[in-house]
Amino acid sequence: MFWVIASTIGFATMAIIAIFIRLKAAKRPASIKKIILPPIMMSTGMLMFIFPIFQVSLIQVLEAFIVGMIFSIFLIKTSKFEVRDNNIYLIPSRVFPFILFGLLVLRLIVKLIVGSYISLGETTGMFFILALGMIITWRLTMLFQYLQIRKTI
Repeated sequence: MFWVIASTIGFATMAIIAIFIRLKAAKRPASIKKIILPPIMMSTGMLMFIFPIFQVSLIQVLEAFIVGMIFSIFLIKTSKFEVRDNNIYLIPSRVFPFILFGLLVLRLIVKLIVGSYISLGETTGMFFILALGMIITWRLTMLFQYLQIRKTI
């Protein structure tokens, strides 16, 4: 039970940090580097799968990644760019914090349900893959939108 509470607090903390980072980032122009670095940096977490406790089956990988892709729709819908002074800026959405917290609550509910059927290590691995699927899909969409806008200026 301790690990469930600790991981929940950890994820909530990361969500709050993400909100502040996104709001701060909106003050500076977007760039390809700023769009693609978060999923690259996050992918280093894949090293967890070296340890048997975190390893999941292929079907669990696919399930988690697809759910992450579905969750990314909410982030994609709230990520818009605008051109100011020949620079491209990501417009902060007022609903972004609510969507992030909504995803947090949904993730917690699913985590509690899934966690009662599979081990904590497998649950951790699956939720990492879910988050990776969400951020990769979201950031690839942002990159595509950014490049489309950049062509016009």
